[in-house]
Amino acid sequence: MKVLIACEFSGIVRDAFLKRGHDAISCDLLPTESPGPHYQGDVFDIIDDGWDMMIVFDPCTYQCNSGVRWLNNNAERWELLRKSCNMTKKLLSADIPMIARENPIPHKYAIELIGKKYDQIIQPWMFGHGETKATCLWLRNLSKLKPTYIVMGREQRIWKLPPRLDRWRERSRTFPGIADAMANQWG
Repeated sequence: MKVLIACEFSGIVRDAFLKRGHDAISCDLLPTESPGPHYQGDVFDIIDDGWDMMIVFDPCTYQCNSGVRWLNNNAERWELLRKSCNMTKKLLSADIPMIARENPIPHKYAIELIGKKYDQIIQPWMFGHGETKATCLWLRNLSKLKPTYIVMGREQRIWKLPPRLDRWRERSRTFPGIADAMANQWG
């Protein structure tokens, strides 16, 4: 199967699909952190290249519920939210048979602008990681992910990361257990 992992610099999900024999490539404006097939550039440059599946990790900065307070009386952020949601809508409507989009819980304005609520909420602790980080999935022609290994000890490590310039990088990485579940269950 030909799989596009859109807006992924880490290579974690791409590598999970490659391990299972799929023709997978990651795509991001940033270079990949892990050697492997990667297109560094705009996802819309390659979105029409005949993919069977696309898994999207588009930026959440303006859509996530945790940042809704920054919209208050800020016309610039509202415009950035609109642009972000338009990108999401374009990705979700791509001519690709199977699509999954991953993002944190969105605020009501983002859901309204996207025009579709998420289909599932998953947590890392459902896939072998002792952490909490509610993650939403928008699914087209894909089943909901089934938990693979539920961990009882849970901590909010990601949420509690101290402020630093690269905090966003750590917060945006997909947990390997979730990547494996995607590749095993959707691949």
